[in-house]
Amino acid sequence: MVVSSPIPEVPFTELIQHPTRTTGRLRGSRALRLRRRDADDLVLMEAARAEQEGEVIDLTAKLLRGVLREEGGLNLFRHVLPTVVPWMRFLPAAAVEEMVGELADTILAAAAVNNLAPISQLLVEWQHTAEIYADPELYAILTAAHEGDHGTVPEPIA
Repeated sequence: MVVSSPIPEVPFTELIQHPTRTTGRLRGSRALRLRRRDADDLVLMEAARAEQEGEVIDLTAKLLRGVLREEGGLNLFRHVLPTVVPWMRFLPAAAVEEMVGELADTILAAAAVNNLAPISQLLVEWQHTAEIYADPELYAILTAAHEGDHGTVPEPIA
């Protein structure tokens, strides 16, 4: 998911070697992305800012949950959603209905357990589906009938 403003990046080693200078860079931005070579990047932000952003995310999830539970809320959600995620316009009508239902259910469930990661994952999956529908060549390849057995699939490496 895209953040509204880019987060400046610095190597993780810069934080270790020059902690005061590096944390001082937070004054001009909401956070710093700490790039690491052998692990996922980290984000450094002031605790008060993280708490504020968390409160806004919680409020937004609760508001959305409330709207979805109201009579006509799902229809409103269905109507507004394409303005928020314009790529869903590439989905056929049946897939839009499936996505709206899945997203509404996932939002309700994720908010109930205070874990919004499943919402992000679902959006990524549906965006990839829309990308396939948007590319006629790719769609034709992926939906074409395949003949024969293509052999054993190797076990994924963990």
